[in-house]
Amino acid sequence: MTIQQLLDAYGESHQNPTNKLVHWICVPCILFSLAGLLYAIPFPADKTMFFNWGAVAFAAALVYYLRLSLSMFLGFVPIALGMLWAWHALAAYGIGAWAALGIFVLAWIGQFWGHQIEGKKPSFLQDVQFLLIGPAWLLHFVYRQVGIPY
Repeated sequence: MTIQQLLDAYGESHQNPTNKLVHWICVPCILFSLAGLLYAIPFPADKTMFFNWGAVAFAAALVYYLRLSLSMFLGFVPIALGMLWAWHALAAYGIGAWAALGIFVLAWIGQFWGHQIEGKKPSFLQDVQFLLIGPAWLLHFVYRQVGIPY
């Protein structure tokens, strides 16, 4: 499937304005908290901003985005770097797994509430790759506003 086909398929279950708003809040929170949860897992080498399980997961996601669209890939590089930097900085203050877990749980509760309002099941229940399309769906709105092709 092309990036546009995936975005269109994802958008089918995200028509309700309240559900869209919930996604604008919860999808970035889920992405951020997942990076934090993965960052908290012990890593075989000395943990740094770029050497941790969150970085490994972001690297895999970036390869996926690159296969779909160069502009999506380029858009997610600073997002991934920013989130990794944030968790690295938070870890220095002892903020980590519990905070990430709390954000993760609350954001998923929000997502399911949004889909209850929508009256449609979350897209990832149909196809797990939609877990990665959610963030791209949000970014495509930003790209469309500023005229960046995706």
